[in-house]
Amino acid sequence: MGSAAQAEVWALSGRARSLRPSATVAVTSRALELKRQGVDLISLSVGEPDFDTPPHIRDAAVRAVQAGGTRYTAVSGLPELREAISEKFRRENGLTHAPDEVTVTSGGKQALFNAFFALLNPGDEVLIPAPYWVSYPEMVALTGAVPVPVPTTAGSGFVLDPEALAARITPRTRMIVLNSPGNPTGAVFPPDVLRAVADLAVRHGLMIVTDEIYEHLVYDAEQVSIGTFAPEHTLTINGASKAYAMTGWRIGYAGGPRAVIAAMNALQSQSTSNACSVSQYAALAALTEHAQTAAFVESARAAYRARRDLLVAGLNALGLPTPTPQGAFYALADTRVLHPDELEAARILLEEARVAVVPGTDFGAPGHVRLSYAAGLDTLREVLARIEGALPR
Repeated sequence: MGSAAQAEVWALSGRARSLRPSATVAVTSRALELKRQGVDLISLSVGEPDFDTPPHIRDAAVRAVQAGGTRYTAVSGLPELREAISEKFRRENGLTHAPDEVTVTSGGKQALFNAFFALLNPGDEVLIPAPYWVSYPEMVALTGAVPVPVPTTAGSGFVLDPEALAARITPRTRMIVLNSPGNPTGAVFPPDVLRAVADLAVRHGLMIVTDEIYEHLVYDAEQVSIGTFAPEHTLTINGASKAYAMTGWRIGYAGGPRAVIAAMNALQSQSTSNACSVSQYAALAALTEHAQTAAFVESARAAYRARRDLLVAGLNALGLPTPTPQGAFYALADTRVLHPDELEAARILLEEARVAVVPGTDFGAPGHVRLSYAAGLDTLREVLARIEGALPR
């Protein structure tokens, strides 16, 4: 079959064609090529903990396998895991979600995807503070809804201004998406900001989808769940990946109104079905063996704090303005001293400093790059030395 005829047979859907290719692909591809060539490259591009999953969680997975816990579970997750998540919401977040108001997904990303497809219609507008995680606007656009960025500023530490949010509400606005602590900025929205956003949602009849996957990685701020201010308007997304170093286990979850959770379960029943059963048993241990989990989280948080302090102080000293992130494990650095275009700045860091970072293009952060400080202190010191060598003289 000729290529033209094949293209006609296998024509992609409008939805697939609407997906924007990542502006970071070229930089990532070049980094992989350099690594294959044996180049001594340091990567601060990956958004995952550099710690191993804690032993008590791994042991729970082994026990589950040995006990035959390898079969299908309910689409919404193991009943005992949903009970543990319900209790976690009550204990740590002040949220009241019964087990049937909780669903377990294959990672937090699937929880978000299910939520957007369960709640949005074509033409709906969704307010998303910028800089934002790259997948929020793309997922929203896939539903036919319209992502509407709400800019924040480095001067505020990238904290959302409720007045700027309010100014973008129109008759077509349907949802607000929040991420605090945030990726890529590390911003933590203060309680007064969250209360003001919740008031806007209630006043205008809007839904709030809040992604709190980094909630345990907070340093000099107070972490509050916005669902405590507007419970009837809020769907809370979370997961095991970041706090418990379980990225590859793919366990996310959501809590919210019963009808929304039921719709998300229905979608999941026709797509992936249940999340991995063994991973669910591992997540159950993370949520119920409190002392061991808390000790791991505290140790990791202390390590991230020290790394953050070293990296941010170093970047600022080098003339790359970088607000101090209050949570997560990312720093968003202004690289316009290297080049006005963030893609070119990332290329310079890659080619000349041998440091891989993520340009801010897909984050809605022009002129900036994201660096992950999920790396050891010695590695970060070497990164700073390499960046200094690449700076214009």
